[in-house]
Amino acid sequence: MAYLNSANKKWHIFTGFVVALILAIAICEYMGWPFLATPLEKQLTSVFKRQVSFSSQVQDSSTTNDNKDKRTSSAKLFRVSFIGGFSLTSSTLFIAAPAWSKAPHFIQANNAKLQLRYVDIWRAYQGQPLRIKSLQATKLDGHLIRTSDGRATWQFRDKPRDPKQPLQMPLFDELLVTNGLLHIDDVPLNSKIEAKVALANNAKDAANKTSKNRQLKNILTASAVGTYQKLPLKIELLSTQATPTKGKPSEKFPVALTFDATVGRANLTFKGTTVDVMHMDNFAGSFGLKGPSLAAVGDLVGVTLPTTAVFNTKGVIEKQGLLWRVKVGNMAIGESQLNGNFTYDKSLKVSFLKGQLEGKKLVITDLGPAFGATPEAKQSNKVLPKRPFDLASLRKMNADVKLNFQYLDLKSTFLEPLKPLQGHLTLKNGVLSLQDIKASTADGRLTGDMGLDGRGANALWDAKLAWSGVRLERWIKQSRAKGLPPYISGKLSGGALLEGQGKSTAEILGSLNGSIRSELYDGAVSHLGIEVAGLDVAESVGMLFKGDEALPVQCAVVDLQAKEGVFTPRAMVVDTTDSTIWVEGSLSLATETLNLRAMSLPKDFSPLTLRTPLNITGQFANPQVSLDKTPVGLKLAASVLLAIVNPLAAVIPLLDSGDTKEAKQRAAGCQSIMQKNKVPAN
Repeated sequence: MAYLNSANKKWHIFTGFVVALILAIAICEYMGWPFLATPLEKQLTSVFKRQVSFSSQVQDSSTTNDNKDKRTSSAKLFRVSFIGGFSLTSSTLFIAAPAWSKAPHFIQANNAKLQLRYVDIWRAYQGQPLRIKSLQATKLDGHLIRTSDGRATWQFRDKPRDPKQPLQMPLFDELLVTNGLLHIDDVPLNSKIEAKVALANNAKDAANKTSKNRQLKNILTASAVGTYQKLPLKIELLSTQATPTKGKPSEKFPVALTFDATVGRANLTFKGTTVDVMHMDNFAGSFGLKGPSLAAVGDLVGVTLPTTAVFNTKGVIEKQGLLWRVKVGNMAIGESQLNGNFTYDKSLKVSFLKGQLEGKKLVITDLGPAFGATPEAKQSNKVLPKRPFDLASLRKMNADVKLNFQYLDLKSTFLEPLKPLQGHLTLKNGVLSLQDIKASTADGRLTGDMGLDGRGANALWDAKLAWSGVRLERWIKQSRAKGLPPYISGKLSGGALLEGQGKSTAEILGSLNGSIRSELYDGAVSHLGIEVAGLDVAESVGMLFKGDEALPVQCAVVDLQAKEGVFTPRAMVVDTTDSTIWVEGSLSLATETLNLRAMSLPKDFSPLTLRTPLNITGQFANPQVSLDKTPVGLKLAASVLLAIVNPLAAVIPLLDSGDTKEAKQRAAGCQSIMQKNKVPAN
């Protein structure tokens, strides 16, 4: 019995102790543990290895000697709670900057209320970004500084993060600051920004208790000025609410939001709605975007876009989690007018862009910068673009985009545009492909595929193209007097099979291997042009008096072999009933030089001709066309000498009976190639 009484007594004592402990904790929770202010300061200072204070006696090193406030009174308000998470309320919250920083402090806030989840504290200790459930303050001043070695004022770990890794800033579920000022100095991003945040009461909605908008009690305004990646930056933001509304997701009231940001020469505007200004996981609205190049804007947001001319676009955008939807109503790139629909999914291991790009007009020169073309290139003696490709950007995302342009302007005075141009653009694991190319021009068509493999240090480029039924009299614009035939006409067919490698357009073209061939069917050329090419003076004068006429082409072939960027004609022949013209020599894309020799062989007698080869030499930027002086000189010298004997004898060296045998040999070779490579001319 005594044993039972003793056990009961101990049980009552234990129960009483537990009840007293629970009651004490409840009382302390209710009172806010005021006696923990100093111990908590010391503990946090020890853990963070920097001063943490809830007292107004902290002296900010940013104050001057004349204005230093050496107040010794304790904070007017201090409350802390540990149940359900860590909650701190203090009239003053001061967290010093790290010892290595010259900043006056990391955070200094008045009338601060901080709420943290224990799981978020643990994750931050493990190195993940700190997520703050709620931070409220009437005034907040913060210095967010990151050095070149990765040290940051918001990191409390001894070992800094690699500066090459993505920037990890603290995350906020709720941030309510009546007046806030953030000083951002990020050396790895070459950025210095001052951001201001302010909240104002929406008294009209707050007073209207029956209004559906009664939850909208604050208007958030934010602005930022400075530099981002060394580019001037200016941002303005206005929202009708700073925090997400409570309740089920379907019941969230859309918060109006306007946004205007300028970085360098790029500008983004947005007007729409969101459910959470802090995270912007879900929003929708209209946008405007303009800048010097799509690539420059893509770099800012992490999307691989081509380098282009100056652009201006407007459309509608919607974001749901990691899925973006964009409808571009009007995109002006230089002279091009485009539109499209796209989705961009960042939830995948590699971000994925899918959609359709269309347009009434695409001007090829507006995409010139994407292939390395720059205005400076025009001032040098080289014409092929040498700016290196950004191959790393090809590995940042995958893409699947259908292309459909009504009109492709080649920006040429002599060539007709393509109407239309269609294709299928894909980007996967660094390999860019343009497949199912279909284009029409001058009653003919162009088909094929092209690819650029950007997985290595050098880009690997290949192309397989075919064309047929292209009417030269339409495709090549020829200005002639009324009634005169075109200089050249007929249906052009052929194909190209090429491959090359390099770090720029110039390097790829300078390394090309493969072949290009083309044949002319049902063709005709200017009779006058043929006689002028053969320097047949008598025939040319006759054509001028009686008028030019179309001369049927019996065979016309261009067959070029490419090796290491040097194109050599295996055959380049035009055979007519009057003459046979062929070209020999080489054309080098590696050195951008020409070394071609054109020769005309007349098939009939002419009483007055200087027949001599025509040489085309020099740089692409400055080609030189000249006559082979040796044959001309010999003929003219002989003519002068004979004129001394008898003036009528002067024409003897200029008589030409034609070279029928060699002309027939060239013509036979031309016919053989055409039969071998015959392509339907449509």
